[in-house]
Amino acid sequence: MLLNKLFGVFSNDLSIDLGTANTIVIAKGRGIIINEPSVVAVKHTKYGRRKVVAVGQEAKNMLGKTPDEIDAIRPLKDGVIADFDITEEMIRHFIRKSHNRNSFIRPRIVICVPYGLTQVERRAVEDSVLSAGAREVILVEEPKAAAMGAGLPIQDPKGNLVIDIGGGTTEIGVISLGGLVKSKSIKVGGDRFDSSIIDFMKKKYNLLIGERTGEEIKIKIGTAVEPEEEMTMQIKGRDQISGLLKEITITSKDVRESISEPLKEISVALREVLEVTPPDLAGDIVENGIALTGGGALLKGLDIYLSNIVKLPIFVCEDPLLAVARGTGKMLDEIDLLHQVSMNG
Repeated sequence: MLLNKLFGVFSNDLSIDLGTANTIVIAKGRGIIINEPSVVAVKHTKYGRRKVVAVGQEAKNMLGKTPDEIDAIRPLKDGVIADFDITEEMIRHFIRKSHNRNSFIRPRIVICVPYGLTQVERRAVEDSVLSAGAREVILVEEPKAAAMGAGLPIQDPKGNLVIDIGGGTTEIGVISLGGLVKSKSIKVGGDRFDSSIIDFMKKKYNLLIGERTGEEIKIKIGTAVEPEEEMTMQIKGRDQISGLLKEITITSKDVRESISEPLKEISVALREVLEVTPPDLAGDIVENGIALTGGGALLKGLDIYLSNIVKLPIFVCEDPLLAVARGTGKMLDEIDLLHQVSMNG
């Protein structure tokens, strides 16, 4: 305990948005200092051990392009740690990078987790961050951080509704007086959009494409609603019948069709939350609208798509990809608020 306090004197508090797709680190008083993909490149040694050779953007650049002895992997899946050891290595790398490679600094870390994690999954996150070098770990549920990052007055006695669409999960939360009144978490996010696009290209065009191409298609011509003018894009892949490389032209209509199912799942989850929201809070939501955050909010027309279904105003917050990180960053500066909204009690 004394050692922890001693280290704490020299530490700099951090907040980490540990996402399935990206990890964003904020240092108290310095803002966002790291924003990199949650990808780790691992080399398999002849003794069966795994050696980390790259983390973040450098590792993502290797996806689909590594030799047999190197794997570029995502250690988190659907917002949950899938590979404890590699997640720990990734967090340790980002902590050391935050403090200029000084391994003696042991910061207090605020970390966001999806709503509805089991006690075992929460403990896995805590243990992973502590093992990576933190002296204290404070867990915050993503809907709260997203709402705060979107600028919603979550401490007021009013209903605020946020939809945070990340890489692995979609978090929907009604928040009032700093607490989650109604929430739902589903394992649908940006990665699901990508995989749906990949599967569609395989079924319709017999074309095999990789993760990076699927993501690029989503970003460039993905739409949730029919645009004024359909967009096109040329993509390259391997013909699964002939085995030869080929190039085809696809349209935004193809992409819209491919992601229709995950979009439907998000809309169903939103309706389920609205149906159980207390009437007084529902009135606030009708008046103030619904905030859309997370990388998935960048899908063109998603706000219009959801608004047409629930008949409520929906707005995309500024820099939606950074909303959760901004929210946890604010909590670093407001300790009283942090203790009010944290899962640690």
